[in-house]
Amino acid sequence: MPDDMSLSETPRASDETSGSQIPQEELDRLTDELIMAFKSVFDPEIPVDIYELGLIYKVDIDDDRKVDIDMTLTAPGCPVAGDMPGWVENAARTVEGVKDVEVRLTFDPPWDPSRMSDEARLALNML
Repeated sequence: MPDDMSLSETPRASDETSGSQIPQEELDRLTDELIMAFKSVFDPEIPVDIYELGLIYKVDIDDDRKVDIDMTLTAPGCPVAGDMPGWVENAARTVEGVKDVEVRLTFDPPWDPSRMSDEARLALNML
């Protein structure tokens, strides 16, 4: 999450085309359920979920209900770098209505602790 983003302004699924055929109510439901799915994925070395850590950079849902996710890791050499994108994909696929999922791993911008939510900072005694 960017430095100026509060928990209430967390990344939301975006509708980049102005004429989305998905009703806003359904898009909101999909977004909320995707966030809950992301919160079920944990970095094994950190007792905080990947969403609160700020590892999810972008979520897009297209009209065919394909979900594109850009995410990062806490470090490029993370021991679960090969596994975590699959965990995120599997979690997103559990959301009712999601038809397909693609997860892209990026290190631009690199993750740093400022991306964590206050909840994550509290859990890690960083407040």
